[in-house]
Amino acid sequence: MANYGPSYGSLAENQAKIAGKRSTDLDREAQEWIEAVIGEKFPNLPYDDALKDGVLLCKLINKLQPGSVAKICTSGGGFKLRENVSAFQNAARAYGLPDAELFQTVDLFEKRNIPQVTQCIHALGRYAQKKKFNGPTLGPKMSDGNQRQFTEEQLRAGQGMVGLLNDGMNKGASQSGQNFGLTRHI
Repeated sequence: MANYGPSYGSLAENQAKIAGKRSTDLDREAQEWIEAVIGEKFPNLPYDDALKDGVLLCKLINKLQPGSVAKICTSGGGFKLRENVSAFQNAARAYGLPDAELFQTVDLFEKRNIPQVTQCIHALGRYAQKKKFNGPTLGPKMSDGNQRQFTEEQLRAGQGMVGLLNDGMNKGASQSGQNFGLTRHI
């Protein structure tokens, strides 16, 4: 991890905002879910340090989607361990997570945005439920689409209705008066 020194100005404000978003309850829930899915306890390290090398994340995605990460590096320098995090991200994207739910490698590896990492794990838990994963669950179930089918007759009947934002809301407005569009003389 790089040594950046103290932050000042807007950078310090942004870092304080990110730190304020962190919830130890959400971190704990994510940790407990990962432990239940992979079947092993976190090492005796803080949450973010245990996830830092990406090994646990790769094991997690391999449980959800077997074979997602072919090779997990357990030793080597920072570059090799960052490959684990990158492999997890690619596998999570292939699993269905949108890019907005993922985190950047530096968010975890340099502890820049741990709340985003936790959000990604919770999103993965929601997607696992949607994909009918037969294991522990994390968070609420994602809603399914509720497509409606209307007949031509129903669609035609709706065209004759007064819309709230069209004619129904401005019946009493002064736009129908005779001075609309004219300049006012003072």
